[in-house]
Amino acid sequence: MIPLKDYNPTTRHAWVTLGIILACAFVYFFVQPHGQSTVDPQSAAITEAKFTYAHAAIPCEVTHGHPLTVNEINATLNNNDENACKTPLPASPEAFPGKNVYLAILYSMFLHGSLLHIGGNMLFLWIFGNNIEDRMGWIGYPIFYLVCGIVAAATQFGFQPDSTVPVIGASGAIAGVMGAYLVLFPRVRIRTLFIIVIIPLIRDIPAAWLLVFWLALQFFTSPTSGVAWIAHVGGFVFGALVTLPLRNRLRPPPIRPTWFYGANA
Repeated sequence: MIPLKDYNPTTRHAWVTLGIILACAFVYFFVQPHGQSTVDPQSAAITEAKFTYAHAAIPCEVTHGHPLTVNEINATLNNNDENACKTPLPASPEAFPGKNVYLAILYSMFLHGSLLHIGGNMLFLWIFGNNIEDRMGWIGYPIFYLVCGIVAAATQFGFQPDSTVPVIGASGAIAGVMGAYLVLFPRVRIRTLFIIVIIPLIRDIPAAWLLVFWLALQFFTSPTSGVAWIAHVGGFVFGALVTLPLRNRLRPPPIRPTWFYGANA
């Protein structure tokens, strides 16, 4: 299921959401290298891997407080050892000794692995983020967004503390926004694209159906898919739990009929 739009007007422009989308797009297209060179694809892939390991959040680095060594990265890339952090390896220097492994959690929220990755994330962020920004405001919303992303990453690290695979993408933070949307706007209709085998079908369904189905789908993600689904679940649950006690304050005021205010004199 792919959401296309929601029937949920806002009272203000979603400048913060738009800014996040533009920042992610700028980083993806103008900062991140992409291993797609037809001249020397191997060299391009190495450049991309170096950039990712130099800037992305990596569970092992965060839980142990220091960057990966050269041998740990080589074991991950060349031997498919995704837990090279706890594998006995010959001593070697840190690959990126100047890396701040904690700030990398923040950097990773703006990094993406492919056009499909960033396209899907930004679509979900635009559809659900503008309304959450509208209710939380231009100060509360970005704080909420960043904290959701940090909690999502921490959840992933907690379940895979020795993983040496970089965790990148805004998915965890966006999942938190989706959790908040479920609490605040469960009955809002979402224009949704269904792909049944190869037949596209567009229907309007309640947000609660779409979001609960999306959350359930995370538990069926293949372990070899490369998707940090644990971060998705952690971000979603955190976003919903934080919003739940605030839902009455954050919901829009009820629309009153014109006669409520009396006639103009």
